[in-house]
Amino acid sequence: MTVAALITLVLIVAVLATLALTRVAPDVVLMAALAFLVISGILTPSEALAGFANPGVMTIATLYVVAAGLKETGAIQWLAHRLLGQPRRLRQAQLRVLLPASGLSAFMNNTTVVAMFIPAIQEWAARLRLPTSKLLLPLSYASILGGTCTLIGTSTNLVVDGLLQSERGISLHMFELAWVGVPLVVIAGGFLYLMADRLLPNRQGALEQLEQAREYAVEVRVIPQGPLEGKSIADAGLRSLAHGYLADIERDGELMTAVPPETKLQADDILVFVGAPECARELRRVHGLRPANGDVRKLDIAHHRRCLVEAVIGPDFTGIEQTVRESRFRSRYQAVILSISRHGRRLPGKLGDIRLQVGDTLLMETAQEFVSQYQYRKDFLLVSALNDSTPPDFRKAPWALGILGAMVLVSATGLLSILEAAFLAGGAMLLTRCVTASKARRYLELSVLIVIAASFALGNAMDKTGAASQIAQWLLLADGLSPWMALAMVYALTVAFTELITNNAAAVLMFPVAAAVAEQLGVSIMPFAIGIMFAASASFMTPLGYQTNLMVLGPGGYRFVDYLRLGAPMSLLVGGIVIGLVPFVWNF
Repeated sequence: MTVAALITLVLIVAVLATLALTRVAPDVVLMAALAFLVISGILTPSEALAGFANPGVMTIATLYVVAAGLKETGAIQWLAHRLLGQPRRLRQAQLRVLLPASGLSAFMNNTTVVAMFIPAIQEWAARLRLPTSKLLLPLSYASILGGTCTLIGTSTNLVVDGLLQSERGISLHMFELAWVGVPLVVIAGGFLYLMADRLLPNRQGALEQLEQAREYAVEVRVIPQGPLEGKSIADAGLRSLAHGYLADIERDGELMTAVPPETKLQADDILVFVGAPECARELRRVHGLRPANGDVRKLDIAHHRRCLVEAVIGPDFTGIEQTVRESRFRSRYQAVILSISRHGRRLPGKLGDIRLQVGDTLLMETAQEFVSQYQYRKDFLLVSALNDSTPPDFRKAPWALGILGAMVLVSATGLLSILEAAFLAGGAMLLTRCVTASKARRYLELSVLIVIAASFALGNAMDKTGAASQIAQWLLLADGLSPWMALAMVYALTVAFTELITNNAAAVLMFPVAAAVAEQLGVSIMPFAIGIMFAASASFMTPLGYQTNLMVLGPGGYRFVDYLRLGAPMSLLVGGIVIGLVPFVWNF
């Protein structure tokens, strides 16, 4: 093994360890690795930056604009409400989730599909009294499965297709993957339909969490020498609030519970009310009371510009594993946390002492601009105002769906390449005003594009230095290893990578290894490349491997063990189907 190959392998291990064990942003890690490869002379600048000119990467970037048009016009929401219908039993509900989610995800970004389905399913499940915990994880898995049916179903497919185009001159067709993807959806979808109810818990979801979050505790203090000092609770009018009730009184460090209405109020008594968010506004109108916690008063936002916002903490939130107080949440985001839900339960205790985690659901009081400011960033997922928000322009939903259909049609018939069709579709979304240029820019996931493009540098380094060939030799250590067994090993290694790091990075890193394995066995690269496509999307066992899994963590009230309980058999089933079918469609 050459020195350059050894350095490359050490760098790969360092990148994987950093991505898996730290909270450093993936785009920072991959760009640092790219810079190292250029400065060390292992790659020339043009070789290191080749990923930024890859057609697969540019196709992904353009499809973000198409997805933006679909979301801004409410096209997915419009379809979701019509496809979900009014089932009466859980099995019917699961079927109505699995079929539309997998079908739509075959043609549009599955993250967008899941984001639009979550609130629709929450509202629908609450109305029908069905547990969201048995619906949202199957929604995520179905969207992953549906994305494997077409070339544009997931960015991973486009990345591997881009590698095949640039390195082998092979270009896949729109529905070529359907030979394996459709059986995968049918069989694995059937498994979800039969087993999700048994393997998933009946746990509170986001709407139930929200009811608890909205039923939060409001603490106020009796002003010394104020109009309420010396009055009874009944005389002060505190027994007739419309949106809350007095639960406890804290006096001189002692907690008084089940307080009778004739109890006299004293100066500096801390009154603990439990109720809906309107209770806080109601108490502010009572002369003689002030907030016991000064954070709400410190919020430098006029009352008429405030609103209640629900947000799920994302992986790039800067205060993870810090307490609310340590994170300086109020000063950083100009928002005050009113309540925190985790795994379906409202967290008790002092809010300032709670350590924040990925997936926590926050109920906040903040400015009306908070939603538009943070819904396109990665600090939070599913940022939404609890009051009425601006509805999508449903009048243009048919335009958006028509543009999507035309894009699929012209690329499927071979009239245009995927990239060319995406360019035209993105331009049509802008020309028809389905999405404005400024909003389209905000929908571009630059960090994701940088991760994908920078990952190409690592793949090129592995190929150029011979590190990929060395890994292939280690995989083929056993004499007489059949191509089928080699495919299974490449698939398993890709799945392990995608559960630890991003799916696109896993695909790019494994592609040169798969190419080297195929070359050493003297067989076609196609079964291995297709196997990587499916393996990189097969992230079912953790919430961190795929963004849709993380998106349903808080709203479904899930815990890590829930993913393992349903995801482990799913992963084995999907792996068996892919490894069994791929060589029959793409021969060794």
